Amino acid sequence: MTFLGVLLIAVAAAVGVGVVLDNPGDTALTVFGTAVPGVHSQWHVFFAGALFAVVLIIGMVLTCMGTARTIRTRREVRALREEREESLTTLEMEKRRLERELARIRSGAAASAARQDSAPASPAASAQAPAPGLGSAARSQVTAASPFFDRAE
Repeated sequence: MTFLGVLLIAVAAAVGVGVVLDNPGDTALTVFGTAVPGVHSQWHVFFAGALFAVVLIIGMVLTCMGTARTIRTRREVRALREEREESLTTLEMEKRRLERELARIRSGAAASAARQDSAPASPAASAQAPAPGLGSAARSQVTAASPFFDRAE
């Protein structure tokens, strides 16, 4: 739209300059050496000038609208980029927090497994300990490796 507006402004200005330079009399309208048909009186010349003024104004409006739309689009793109950056930062912080939590859980599970292996087999300890099937299943779930968190970046 901006290009179309600039084009209309240039055409209107060129025609206006042509009319001014080629018309020695009050009622004869010639543009670039060619007589304009149907223009024989002063009010015809006035309306021709008004028509070209309207074309000039339309060109200016189209230019302004195109420029405003370009500015608005650039602002929206900038805002979307900033939002994306904030989202990525938030996701990275959440990932680091989850990695720390996973490492804490893994180290706690490894420490409790080491304590269970080194604890004496007493009747009180066996009464408080969970069933063998449940304890080993829970331990294997906690210490299972995740390909997402184990990969090197």
